[in-house]
Amino acid sequence: MGRTPFPTPPSSNTPAGPTPAATQPGRAPIPGAAGAPGTAPRQTAPERRTLVVGRGISVQGTVQDAERLVVEGTVEASMIQATELSVSQGGVFRGGIEVEDAELAGTIDGTLTVRGSLTVRATGRLIGKAKCRRLKVEDGGQITGQLEMITDGAPRPVASESAPATETAS
Repeated sequence: MGRTPFPTPPSSNTPAGPTPAATQPGRAPIPGAAGAPGTAPRQTAPERRTLVVGRGISVQGTVQDAERLVVEGTVEASMIQATELSVSQGGVFRGGIEVEDAELAGTIDGTLTVRGSLTVRATGRLIGKAKCRRLKVEDGGQITGQLEMITDGAPRPVASESAPATETAS
């Protein structure tokens, strides 16, 4: 059409003028955008491979290679391994997942293993089995099922609402 889809960024020797969208505060960087011609794009933090399942979207199956999973809709999956899980208010995750850190404002129904911190927000519900190293539950957050704290020594069950906590020998 004769014109570029993005405005030409100002040259590096121009002190005043509009800041490119890729470097404006409060805006997400645009991949591949450069602050000035001939310069490399700025990387403030390593980008994570993120899968966002939006509101009203339902996904069923296997998820591979997602470092960060954001659930705003519904996800049904067998065993997912990721670095970070975020279930937004109204979001539902059914199945099994193993992550470093998790924040739960929606519902998880299944098996959750968190090697780092698990945060259950006031609107969050955890149903099933969960293992975590650190736990934070806001007032109103719900955990129904079995919860086990991961320690450096042998794992031990902490609480169970569906059945009494018992130690079993392996």
